[in-house]
Amino acid sequence: MQKELFLAVIVSVDTYLAAAAYCNSGIRIPIISAAVINLLSGAVLFLALRLSGILREFVSADFFHTLSVGILTFIGAVTIFKSLVRSLSSFISEKGDISLKMGKSPIVLKLYLDETAADFDNSKSLSAGEAAALALASSSDSAAIGLSSGFSGISPLSASVCAVLCGFIAILIGNLTGKKISSLHHDFSWVGGVMLILFALFI
Repeated sequence: MQKELFLAVIVSVDTYLAAAAYCNSGIRIPIISAAVINLLSGAVLFLALRLSGILREFVSADFFHTLSVGILTFIGAVTIFKSLVRSLSSFISEKGDISLKMGKSPIVLKLYLDETAADFDNSKSLSAGEAAALALASSSDSAAIGLSSGFSGISPLSASVCAVLCGFIAILIGNLTGKKISSLHHDFSWVGGVMLILFALFI
């Protein structure tokens, strides 16, 4: 159960940071929207873990382990890089003579750099549809993590249930600490990347 819980915490790091960003921007996440985000994330993780369990029947355990460690480490490195990109974007945006425009950028890129872009109608409240778009845009990490972790004996059901519960807790804490975290003017999504690399090394 420890692996399932640790995996759920890793998946929930981005959820917490997104909730904190929404809180700082004055955007509400209603309970229904929170449920949509967490249920979709949990479903993607469950399906990926199930598929991973099927795939491991066709390849050797050693090969699958090596491949999984490589994939998880790569995802962790990409997450750290994403944090650096966000920090750079924030730095550029704060410069008076430099502007960063994403008006015509693909929506996936917008959500990659700024989760609050999911509030398409600027209503300051995340609808269920907007929550689904945010969840699907950020579910690639959950899918890749699930596909890479099936060999380690992780229960898909337990991991997905833990992910849903941790997701709700992450949103709650994000709403409570969002303004304080944002006042530090740093992007902390790299923490999830570091945790993912550690998970890859010790599973």
